[in-house]
Amino acid sequence: MPLPRIALLTSHGQPSAPPPPEIHLAAIAAAVQDHLPEWQVRSATLASPGFLEKAMAEGAVIYPFFMARGWFTGQVLPRRLEGQTYHMATPFGLDPALPEMTATALSSEIAARGWPQEATEILLAAHGSARGPKAAEAAESFADRLRAILPGLRFSTGFVEQAPFISEAARPLGQHSLCLPFFAQSGAHVREDIPEALTEAGFQGQCLPVLGALPGAPALIAGAIRRAGDALETDPIEA
Repeated sequence: MPLPRIALLTSHGQPSAPPPPEIHLAAIAAAVQDHLPEWQVRSATLASPGFLEKAMAEGAVIYPFFMARGWFTGQVLPRRLEGQTYHMATPFGLDPALPEMTATALSSEIAARGWPQEATEILLAAHGSARGPKAAEAAESFADRLRAILPGLRFSTGFVEQAPFISEAARPLGQHSLCLPFFAQSGAHVREDIPEALTEAGFQGQCLPVLGALPGAPALIAGAIRRAGDALETDPIEA
């Protein structure tokens, strides 16, 4: 019987308190495992010392549970995996199937509230970054995709770490508004920074869960891992 292939989900985690994000990521890996019976799906955050290296296996598919190809996927992960053979899957936030899945969820949320789409405003609350443009570019590209799928909605974007800040973007929005966190997990930015910014702005709408909590996320991640596994057979990365 052939050995199962290895997939390793990784995220930033929380350096000040590593266990909760580690447990949450492990739960997501377990949900992904249900869609990949022929694989062994592991998880490790970057914030837990040694966890990534311990979970790593030669020839693994690395799944970045990140929203962009930024500092962590472009610099930190390759440095931590130096000397290993692996293939890195498309980060969660850049998956081409994510906008359609999100649009379906948004339509359901709006319908459940009885709001007309043409009177509804969506604030995409994203991280942004002082290190480079990749994080903001990923969020803006995602917003553009949503505009194309849901042309009746009005979209705006605000960031935690760069202008336009979330409080600025939220201030002019009315009661028929939804804040959509462009995040994979509910870390400190989602639990603390976004609510504080919305309160500062006097935001009258409601905040939705992160994109990583969408019901279809485990299946989406499994599909990305399969595609990366196919690519690994022909184009492995030796870091």
